[in-house]
Amino acid sequence: MKKYVPHVFYLAAVFAILTVLPNSRPVLAAQALRYTCSAQVYEAIERDRIDAFTKSTGIPVEVKVVSSYAAVERLAHGMSDVASTAEPLPRVKQDAGFVQTPFCRDPLAIIVNSQCTVTNLTEQQLRGIFSGDIKNWKELGGPDRAIIKIVPGERTAAYSSFYGQVMRRLEIQYDAMTLLSTMVIDATKQFPWSISFIAQGAARSHREGVKLMRVGGLAPEDKGYPYYQVFSFVTKGEPTGTVRSFIDHVLSGKGKDMVLSGGMLPHRPSND
Repeated sequence: MKKYVPHVFYLAAVFAILTVLPNSRPVLAAQALRYTCSAQVYEAIERDRIDAFTKSTGIPVEVKVVSSYAAVERLAHGMSDVASTAEPLPRVKQDAGFVQTPFCRDPLAIIVNSQCTVTNLTEQQLRGIFSGDIKNWKELGGPDRAIIKIVPGERTAAYSSFYGQVMRRLEIQYDAMTLLSTMVIDATKQFPWSISFIAQGAARSHREGVKLMRVGGLAPEDKGYPYYQVFSFVTKGEPTGTVRSFIDHVLSGKGKDMVLSGGMLPHRPSND
């Protein structure tokens, strides 16, 4: 049974946050590239990268920011020319001819409200928090304060990644849930003693009010940090034309520089 904070004002404040992030950018021309972008990918890199692409090529981009799942579904239903996702492409989509082009790896960061005095958790403690076994920061060496657990929606890549990599498919208990993954950042800022998880690149661009937690003594940027997500583009068939140019831009030298400056790593195939 998933647990909710009993106080109505907590959830009311979280739901109010749902309107904070922009869902679209203006269309600059009739032939704009239609791009449905994962919220994590947008906050981590695409907010700036899209502008750089348009300045470099003159190609305008119409952007819709949604969850990874919704991004792929919008592509499938002809609502965009290219999508991005922070999770693996389902087998059914691969069998239908959809192509996934990975372009970077980004650590899955644990974030806490800046008021939190605990700076490091073991993987077992992290699972204990989100399984509901650990309920108070004093159990972790902090003050006598209840832990407020905030999670992104169940169909987001962040939730799926956390469920598989951190919880090892143990049910996630939470006090509040946001619609888009990146909305947990603003929610965590609002609630003292709260904890959540999100792509490091997204958290890095909104650091005021939140802190990144070390896991097993490792910060997200450290070698050996245990959790990460792969950001990819998805297309119907092999990318061509404008879509190919859009993808190549992030795979180019300048694109890789933007990836690195955001604390991410360019993707390398597992057999490299």
